[in-house]
Amino acid sequence: MGMLDQVKQAMQMRKEAKRIQAEIEKITFEYANGGISCVARGDFTILSINIAREALDEVIAGKPERFNVMLNNVVNGALKGVKKQTQEAMAKMMQGSDMGGILGG
Repeated sequence: MGMLDQVKQAMQMRKEAKRIQAEIEKITFEYANGGISCVARGDFTILSINIAREALDEVIAGKPERFNVMLNNVVNGALKGVKKQTQEAMAKMMQGSDMGGILGG
């Protein structure tokens, strides 16, 4: 394989990686519990956290630990859910791609 072919292949893989990245960023998963909801994206960033009035009652009642634990659980639930969705989407995308062998798709 010549130098030019290697460069072309690297550019192709980079393009493919960018396309996959864009697809991953579109994936979202919402997890809600006890008046708190969180939406996580496929790139493991948090899109939104919504806290309903009833979730804040714990804090107002002087039990912030309980609220913190709930918030933590909801955020982790959203991340866990989006991780599973992202892995499934990646597996599907890899089937039709040259990068499939790398991830054992």
